[in-house]
Amino acid sequence: MVMNKQIAQISARIKELREILDVTPEHAAKQVGIDVDTYMTYETGEADIPIGVLYGLATEFGVDPTVLLTGDMPRMDDYTIVRKGQGIKVERYAGYSFQALAFNFKHRDMDPMIVTLSHTDEAELIFHGGQEFNYVLEGTVKVVIGKREFSLDAGDSIYFNPVFPHGQRAVTPVAKFLTVINE
Repeated sequence: MVMNKQIAQISARIKELREILDVTPEHAAKQVGIDVDTYMTYETGEADIPIGVLYGLATEFGVDPTVLLTGDMPRMDDYTIVRKGQGIKVERYAGYSFQALAFNFKHRDMDPMIVTLSHTDEAELIFHGGQEFNYVLEGTVKVVIGKREFSLDAGDSIYFNPVFPHGQRAVTPVAKFLTVINE
């Protein structure tokens, strides 16, 4: 398996923090609600790490999620500006990437991101706490929440409870949406 370089770096940061904090893999897995075997596939970079797991581990380790994504601490207290194309870019897997837009703001309550999707037949389902808002910028996005599916075009939005398994996929060759997650 060819490991995505960004995922490998995030996995290495997770492992390093876990070891520094003297947390066992079993405890970390339990804290984010997954079994230890699944946790280890994330920590070794064998599998993509769902955003909910990243947030949960950041909380467990007492760091901002930006630390796991970039290795750096956010620096801004009053405001932060991200110029066009300058957000932290992460390719979660082939056909799914996001650009974090508030990564440099300390103690944020929301994480706005631009997600770019390539057409796929299935949406990868994840779940996490908080609330989530998606606003389609271009193309058509199929949003799956539990057993329901919604087709959203540019200009459409959805606000939902992300504790239910959910995912998005591009219906058109490429689709982009703004997501704001409050965890």
